[in-house]
Formats: sequence, C-alpha cells, structure tokens
Amino acid sequence: MAIRTLTADDADELTRLLLVNREAHEPYQPARSEGFFTLETQRERLATAHHMYGILDGDALAGMIELSNIARGPFRSASLGYWVDEARRGRGLATRAVAAIVELAFLDLDLHRLEAATLEDNHASQRVLEKNRFHRIGLAPRYLRIAGAWRDHVLFQRTVED
Repeated sequence: MAIRTLTADDADELTRLLLVNREAHEPYQPARSEGFFTLETQRERLATAHHMYGILDGDALAGMIELSNIARGPFRSASLGYWVDEARRGRGLATRAVAAIVELAFLDLDLHRLEAATLEDNHASQRVLEKNRFHRIGLAPRYLRIAGAWRDHVLFQRTVED
C-alpha cells in the first residue's frame, strides 16, 4: 500500500513529521501559525478531514497527500497536494502515492480531472507529476502566498482519459 486514510489516531505521528520537516517545507508551503504544529490542531484537522491520506513507507507514516476543492456535477474535479518527509525523499514514495490517489480519484470518487500546482523551481515535485502522466498546462502568476510572498506556480492536470 502506498497510501491510507488518515484518522485522528495518526495525529501524534503527523505532528512529529510536521515539526521535523518544518524548516525543509517552509519554502514550499503557505506560512503556518505556531498553533498549526500542535497535537491538538492536528487531531482536530484529522477528525474533520475528508480525503486526507498518509503516504506510507512500509507501515510507517512518511508524508501526506490530499484531495481538496472537490467539485461535483459537470466539473468533477479536485486539487491535489502532497509532501514527503525530507529524510525519505528520492525513494519514489511520492510517485507511488500520486499513482494511488489518481486511481482512487478516478475509480472510487468518479472524478474526471485532477489539478496540481508546483512552485516554478520545485523540479522534484514536477517530476513526480510527470511520471504520473500529469500534463503541464501553464503558469499561474502570483497563484499562492508561500513563505510570505505571492509566488508563481506551474499548473498540471490529468484527466481520466490520460
């Protein structure tokens, strides 16, 4: 298994991973308050989360992958986001997790399209998406506020037909 649904029981390990990776992830993620990195906040997040999955390294939690902004009706689309523990990068965990979430999204959730966005210089994440047959569809100027600044992102998509 590459992924599994996260539950409130995973809050301890998720909080530990977030704290250990805080500095490494900071250049790639929105600014987070101190409260975000607490066990209480992570328990609450996991208790109310939909479509939040753990990336697995064997049986151990090694990161997170999430579907958000799920739209139904004629659009049937979602946004994809993920991260892997810095110490475990480069081992194909994210690539396998994205493959698993694509299968879940298209087969179980009956979605038609997945979208993902990466910072322009996040070549490792772009390779993960390309290995999973996501196609680069353009550049979104000032797409997301990362580390205190509005940053351009490269947009990718994959449809069920790809």
